[in-house]
Amino acid sequence: MSAPVALSPRERLPLRRRVLPLLAVGAGRLLSRARPARLRRVLEFARRRATPATAEQARAARSDVVSVSLRCAGQGCLQRSIATALLCRMRGTWPTWCTGVRTHPFAAHAWVEVDEVPIGEPYPKGHYKPMLAVPPVAAEVAEDG
Repeated sequence: MSAPVALSPRERLPLRRRVLPLLAVGAGRLLSRARPARLRRVLEFARRRATPATAEQARAARSDVVSVSLRCAGQGCLQRSIATALLCRMRGTWPTWCTGVRTHPFAAHAWVEVDEVPIGEPYPKGHYKPMLAVPPVAAEVAEDG
């Protein structure tokens, strides 16, 4: 069953700036069909040697992904979050990629965050409960030490 979605006007990227977001969206589409364990392994591999993303970098990547894909602009949260993380990686950074649940209304959800703050999501920090997360490597090392 599909639900109607009202989308905000999307900013159109110049042709030369659409290539990387389109590649990220295509890869996100393929990876969104993978099993969670395989998806996690792929994303953990992809994040290697990337610096932690800033909120501005993650927001820009999300905006670029949404501007080239109607599915990502709508309710394709898994594909959108994967594509956003991969686009950040193509630019040398990595946000924390998360999938889990939102509590009200209860539903599965996927998103990216920086410093535990969801990027581009309508709800505040703590509204989403992560079940699976792939943080930047530097953040993992800092937490372990």
